[in-house]
Amino acid sequence: MIEISESAADYFRGLIAAQDLPGLGIRLRAIAAGTPQGDCHLEFCEPRDLRGDEWEIECQGFSLFVEADSTTALDGANIDFNRDATGGQLSIKAPGLRGVAPAADASVVERVRYLIDAEVNPKLASHGGHVSLREITAEGIVILQFGGGCHGCGMSEVTLRNGIEKTLREKIPEVTGVRDVTDHKSGSKPYYDRKVG
Repeated sequence: MIEISESAADYFRGLIAAQDLPGLGIRLRAIAAGTPQGDCHLEFCEPRDLRGDEWEIECQGFSLFVEADSTTALDGANIDFNRDATGGQLSIKAPGLRGVAPAADASVVERVRYLIDAEVNPKLASHGGHVSLREITAEGIVILQFGGGCHGCGMSEVTLRNGIEKTLREKIPEVTGVRDVTDHKSGSKPYYDRKVG
């Protein structure tokens, strides 16, 4: 069930009225649901844009359509609109949208993956880079591969030791070290070029 406050419904009614298209509704979908990057996307939709498997929430004067693939992540969401001097702010609070951090007794793999997605990759994204988990050895060594701007970057070793390894070891006691298996010589767009010689 999704709750829409009266102020949010008024806001949507105003947007739809300004478009002056018969049968126009609002479509809501989740993006990257279940991950720390989970977000919501709203857009206008005409009846011809509907696939037929959406949840329809009938509001006075319009319908909100929730994409079928997004219903689990958005169940229990609350949509509100707070008016202010600059117009207002629409907010969508969906408790299940970003998933939850694994419990302390979850597997090491689950906890490492979550930490990479939630903390490491968002920081690397500012340089156009990311890391992927390749494996975790029986000795607790996390094997990673760099990509994007980190592939071939002259600072990848510093990032690995002072950023990624430090974070993983502090937060996951079973992690004993981190190793990079990236062929950095093949990196085509590194954030910082490697010095040769």
